[in-house]
Amino acid sequence: MNPVKPGETPRAPWIVGVSGASGTPYAAAVLRALLAAGESVDLVVSRASRLTLLDETGISFRDGHWRDDLREWLARGADGKPGTFDADIEDVRYWNAGDLAAGPSSGSYPTKGMLIVPASTACVAGVALGLSKDLLQRSASVTLKEGRKLVVAVRETPLGGQTLRHLVTLDDAGAIVVPASPAFYAGATHIQDLVDFVAGRVLDAAGVEHRLYRRWKGELGGGAHPT
Repeated sequence: MNPVKPGETPRAPWIVGVSGASGTPYAAAVLRALLAAGESVDLVVSRASRLTLLDETGISFRDGHWRDDLREWLARGADGKPGTFDADIEDVRYWNAGDLAAGPSSGSYPTKGMLIVPASTACVAGVALGLSKDLLQRSASVTLKEGRKLVVAVRETPLGGQTLRHLVTLDDAGAIVVPASPAFYAGATHIQDLVDFVAGRVLDAAGVEHRLYRRWKGELGGGAHPT
């Protein structure tokens, strides 16, 4: 890593952790929006999420070819159509989930916070219990202990009592829990609209500006489309 030169602003990325829950299009939408907003990103993809990504998109996420695989992933729409989006990944830094000596594993590594999207129940439990079994969980624990913003986009249904208790624990610790529940008042006409709504709410919780969905303005019927 090159030292910060006088007058330069130190790089302070958002850590984006992708766990093994279904919902890789949510992660892609969040990543694209962060990069479009000019934010730096540190990406952690869990081992389980690679299987989900392969199942949902057909993309194999490989450490040695992560840039090519990430470009292909972010270019794909929620409907699976390739070449739908164009994302500049120049300011993405990738960390292997098994690398517990990585930058985000330390509180002295500067970040703005962390977004876990989607968050599986296993991931929620690991963070709530402080297990730090991989870099994703360790980064989340560090984010909490340093008082930085942690947004957890849980994707599971139904939610059992144990998971609900873990989510309360995360809330008590200062995390923001965002269920991956799309709304319909924004006038969705495509699956991408529903995905973007959830991604937008994740970014709202993080305080990152975006234009992913139409916001409620107090006007009934505003999301309706003419027949």
